[in-house]
Amino acid sequence: MTQSLISKESPVWQDGRAIALMMAATLMVMANATISPALAGLECAFMGQPNAELLIRLLVPAPSLTVVIFAPLAGYFVDRYGRRAMLLSGVVLFIITGSAGFYLPGLEMIFTSRLALGVAVAMIMTSQTALIGDYFTGEKRSALTGLQISARNFGGFVFLTLAGWLAVNSPRLPFAIYGLAVLYLPFMWLVIKETSAAPSKNKTTETSVKTKADGTDGHPAWKGWMAALAVLQLMTNMIFFLMPTQLPFFLDSLGYDSAVMTGVGLGALSLAGGCAALFYGRIKRVMGYAGAYALGYGFMALGFAILPFGENVVAIIAGSVAVGTGFALAVPNFVGIALQIAPTSRRGMAGGILTTAVFLGQFCSPFLSIPSIASFGYNITYQGTALLLGTIALMAAVKRGMDILNLRMKQV
Repeated sequence: MTQSLISKESPVWQDGRAIALMMAATLMVMANATISPALAGLECAFMGQPNAELLIRLLVPAPSLTVVIFAPLAGYFVDRYGRRAMLLSGVVLFIITGSAGFYLPGLEMIFTSRLALGVAVAMIMTSQTALIGDYFTGEKRSALTGLQISARNFGGFVFLTLAGWLAVNSPRLPFAIYGLAVLYLPFMWLVIKETSAAPSKNKTTETSVKTKADGTDGHPAWKGWMAALAVLQLMTNMIFFLMPTQLPFFLDSLGYDSAVMTGVGLGALSLAGGCAALFYGRIKRVMGYAGAYALGYGFMALGFAILPFGENVVAIIAGSVAVGTGFALAVPNFVGIALQIAPTSRRGMAGGILTTAVFLGQFCSPFLSIPSIASFGYNITYQGTALLLGTIALMAAVKRGMDILNLRMKQV
């Protein structure tokens, strides 16, 4: 009983399993953008080869394509054969395929390795989502989902900075950053254990207690709610990716040194998101999921409303900070809600659906934003985005208000 009480009172970040899952979260942000600073150097290195220009531009989004295709299948295998083996295998595959660009001789082989990297990311993300649901409940689960977003943001800042420095010396060196994941493996191997929620083991008393703590073992209409959640997740990531994909061109149109100012803007976005996500657990505890959505989408709306005033450097930084803050407060909700509504035996599938939605949104974002910007310009596109996000924030705020009203009526 004493051990149980200590475990309950200790912060989630002191749990080795939580640390391992935060490590896994940093791999997601490493997957795509880490090699961005090396693209120009790679274009020079492979100049004259067939389709070199196209293949090099596809190196960054290539993993997203295979994640979209493979994540639901990975979720099925996670539910069918267990979480631990899928996570550890995914990390091993991540190390091999991610670092392959450092030593593979041909551009076509490097492109193929990037596609295989997406398979590794799908394996990691689906299994770690299921493990969050298996290991943690209540406030600890909420705190961890926020900490994961924080780990992604801070990890992205570190990895991109390191990649930029390495790319100055050689366009091949940023691929070596993926090899850093080998440092994660021994710790993950020690602390990540298969749980009683896995199909290979019988349900235990511990699982029954966790299920009871969550209310029920999933929502009766969980498939419909998961579909709605995935659509919102897809739209959120599609909008957020206006920042890394269009901000450089927006700044260039305003006459800024786009390389420098993009670094400043995206750096501010990452740091703000990393800091904001640290408070997600407290915010969700006080305001609930609806309140966290209202705050998150409200900040994102504010950020995109500020960006059209980009003639002022302060507006660029303030808009980036607001978007990063809002995204970091909204995104943890998706995992928390999915784990609450999905049955224990379908947590891997829930993780696979969310993973597909995240990367499909990233992949589709340029295909929608480019025609909009070409037709209406940056300012109207950003203002329209702000209006959409503001509407969602208002709807979430109304839902939160209704929840509070219903609670007070019950108390009376």
